[in-house]
Amino acid sequence: MIEQRLFTTPQTETTSDDYYTPKWIFDTLGLHFDLDVASPPHATNVPCDRYYTQADDGLAQEWHGRVWMNPPFSKPRPWVERWLEHGNGIALLPMAKDTRWLTQIWNSDARIVMTPRIGFERLGRITEISFPTALWALGDDNIEALHNFGRVR
Repeated sequence: MIEQRLFTTPQTETTSDDYYTPKWIFDTLGLHFDLDVASPPHATNVPCDRYYTQADDGLAQEWHGRVWMNPPFSKPRPWVERWLEHGNGIALLPMAKDTRWLTQIWNSDARIVMTPRIGFERLGRITEISFPTALWALGDDNIEALHNFGRVR
């Protein structure tokens, strides 16, 4: 089971899955996205044309073009299923054991590159999480971009 780490911040007094993907990930990918389907508010690092935040409910919206997906790590399964159905984009996901969605994505046409432990941007500082993550890609151009990180399965 994945250790779920939600943080309480003095500014909001709430818990949140909002972790900003660091800019170096996008710089290394060298891609532009049509849509970020699970964007935290005020995400500025994602090079894309449109953002769906929690208020927009990205799962209920139409997805188009190349999508970027860094979904809530507390409940990635519906996002992974939708991403696989869409078939075009890159997803940053936690590497967890014994989850149905991981088996589903592993057996799909998606390709993977393991990333080093990522320090996510949160509240103006870098916050590391306690579990590994991976970048997954669907679509030839997206899979090719993963090669910028190294070996791709």
